[in-house]
Amino acid sequence: MDSRIETTDHTAQGSAAQEGTTQESTGSGSQAASAQQDEVSLPIEGMTCANCAGRVEKAIAGLDGVTGVDVNLALNSAHIRFDGNKLDTAKIADTIKDAGYSVPQQQLSFDVDGMTCANCALRVEKALAAMPGVTSASVNFALERADIDALPGKVNDAAVIRAIEDAGYHATSRNTSATGDNDATDGQSATNNGQARRFDKSLVMLAVSALLTAPLVLQMVWMNLGVNYHLPAWLELVLATPVQFIIGQRFYKGAWAALRHRSANMDVLVALGTSAAYFLSVYNMVVGKPGDMHLYFEASAAIITLILAGKIMEERAKRGASAAIRELMALRPRRARKLVDGAGEQDVAIESLTVGDIVRVLPGERVPVDGTVHAGESELDESLITGETRPVARMPGDAVVGGAVNGTGRLDIEVRAVGDDTTLSRIIRLVEKAQTGKAPVQKLVDRVSSVFVPVVVAIALVTLSVWLLMGYGAEASIVAAVSVLVIACPCALGLATPTALVAGTGSAARNGILIRNFEALEQAHNVDTVIFDKTGTLTEGTPTVRDVRAVKDVERNDMLRLVAAVQAASEHPLARAIVSLARDEEMQIPDITDFKGKTGAGVLASVENHSVAIGTEALLQDQGIALPQQAIADEIKQHESEGRTVVLVAIDGAFAGYITLEDRIRESAKQAIADLKARGISSIMLSGDSQDVATHVARELGLERGEGRIRPQDKAREVEKLRKQGRHVAMVGDGINDAPALAAADVGIAMGGGTDVAMETAGITLMRSDPALVSAAIDISIATRRKIAQNLFWAFAYNVVGVPLAALGVLSPAIAGAAMALSSVSVVGNSLTLRGWKVRR
Repeated sequence: MDSRIETTDHTAQGSAAQEGTTQESTGSGSQAASAQQDEVSLPIEGMTCANCAGRVEKAIAGLDGVTGVDVNLALNSAHIRFDGNKLDTAKIADTIKDAGYSVPQQQLSFDVDGMTCANCALRVEKALAAMPGVTSASVNFALERADIDALPGKVNDAAVIRAIEDAGYHATSRNTSATGDNDATDGQSATNNGQARRFDKSLVMLAVSALLTAPLVLQMVWMNLGVNYHLPAWLELVLATPVQFIIGQRFYKGAWAALRHRSANMDVLVALGTSAAYFLSVYNMVVGKPGDMHLYFEASAAIITLILAGKIMEERAKRGASAAIRELMALRPRRARKLVDGAGEQDVAIESLTVGDIVRVLPGERVPVDGTVHAGESELDESLITGETRPVARMPGDAVVGGAVNGTGRLDIEVRAVGDDTTLSRIIRLVEKAQTGKAPVQKLVDRVSSVFVPVVVAIALVTLSVWLLMGYGAEASIVAAVSVLVIACPCALGLATPTALVAGTGSAARNGILIRNFEALEQAHNVDTVIFDKTGTLTEGTPTVRDVRAVKDVERNDMLRLVAAVQAASEHPLARAIVSLARDEEMQIPDITDFKGKTGAGVLASVENHSVAIGTEALLQDQGIALPQQAIADEIKQHESEGRTVVLVAIDGAFAGYITLEDRIRESAKQAIADLKARGISSIMLSGDSQDVATHVARELGLERGEGRIRPQDKAREVEKLRKQGRHVAMVGDGINDAPALAAADVGIAMGGGTDVAMETAGITLMRSDPALVSAAIDISIATRRKIAQNLFWAFAYNVVGVPLAALGVLSPAIAGAAMALSSVSVVGNSLTLRGWKVRR
């Protein structure tokens, strides 16, 4: 594949050839004069023939603004010429995806310093989105992080950092280098250390600012207590000047960077307000008479000190909201004890391990990798990974996850996954993806933030003009305008959604619930119907064979041996149970040929010159095999009515017998259904087992209904059917056959013990195979949305109420500054209450 991507921009000029081409595509000469002709070459994956290339070409040519497109099947690429004023690369990539193909992309992440409000984040986002090759950009103000999707080979760390710095901010890369996963951890540690140093520096600056401001504020207190004492004007100037220009330089720098890029942010408001108060005081010193001067140095110094204090409190609270990621990062061991033949234990770096290595974990240590217990027995604390508070026993053959804490036993573990493939790494990626997403309401907030500061400045100017016209004098008018400038707070608006989202998804992760994106969180609170798969979801998923019944002409052991041979080619839990029984009985399992699977019905194969069919009545009927006699049919029906699964067996075209299996219902399943019912949510079970089995399990658990003989495609159809009836559906499953239904549901919920396909398809993953977490996932989504709504209400209400009060002169500049600082802290503090959320047990 040719992954080269070339982009050139130029404005169409007045040459006849250019004008003619542009007129042909835009339909008017005036449009041609202003058209911005861009060109881009995109690599495309998935094209297999000329028909594919034609389909892609047709899809791209249909976009408004495309003036030419050439799709090259040999190079797997498309060269597109388009009007940059009408179209961008991201839209073209989306169109290719909609046509059934894909443009490979790389994901890059960066920490961004210097953002002070949502408007800053919006400016960085626009700067990144405008970069050639970037298909999407998202900047999270609360996490101080930027994430971009870009075309491969077009964008690198240096280019992105340069774009962020050109926008007036500083950035550092979070991306893993070629040396391995630990580099990502090193980068994260460096980021955390840098943040800690900045935080410590801010604390020192705050302490100095508070010491200098205290005398200025205390004299106001003395006056209110009746003590008529003023500091000398020169001393007030000496105290206020370092606060204004040294401590407050961060606000001037931020304001200059914003204005230089034709934007405005919180720093502009603070710089304007405090400068007005400071220079008004200087002016009064110069022209006023001793003993009859109104100075406002205490106002400018107090505003800077209080806002700085608010920023520090806000930063501390934001770090608390995002603590889940740091806690998960801290679970990654850096070294491991590798067992080497003839050399004993060797201390090695994690990244040097490969699948199949044996590592030793001593009591009290963290498990360094995902693996299987090779030798030893112990109990593991997996609480920070799965949310399970009780230690879990592990013995040879059991799976273990990296990051778990070993108990009192020594374990030798065979490595099954390292680096990015480990469960812990996947959890971290899922949580980060959810936390860096944006809620739909955030788009409204971004639009408000983009005009917020200019509107506030306009209100301040109107306030100044009205007070002057009403005859209050220049001094009082300026003080009122300053109060308007410093009380308005775009920060609270910018923090309202992301801090709640970060805290909510973090708490969910600590309790074993991984929320992949905001769409899942948004939809979960609407759920009124939950569809459960049976095997592995409501049941333990480890069935055992209860009985092997062969007809009189067939030997029981011969039938079991042939069935086990066929089932050995399947990963289905029922198949594994049958194979396990055969091996326990020390049977020799023969090879098979012509294996065929019939989805939702059973399997067929040839074993030792015998044709063997294993599955449901539908499979036997489809093969033209006569069903069992009435007496045996009654036996089968009795087993199914008691909740057991019955597998029918036919050998050489004749019914040979059946095998019954029993899969115990999970202990928590009944309570899980009761919890959903208490919330007014209906529960339905869809199973591939017979209707009798489904009815029995539904009755045991108190489900609204249980449907049997359901094939994978039928599950997806049932989901769509319920959605068309106006229901909001969540699908809970754990297998590959559940993936279509998980994708079709409003919310897909995958059980953590299930397949990767199920977990990748679902919007929510439960790290424990516990149905009780389904209602908990709905609870945390409701709690998070409630916090977002509360935060947005208070952020908007604060500004709607505070700005008019300041304009009316009710609030002094110092009090307005304090209110501004506290508004952001209160929003973040409200989000932090989600950290205490726990699954109700």
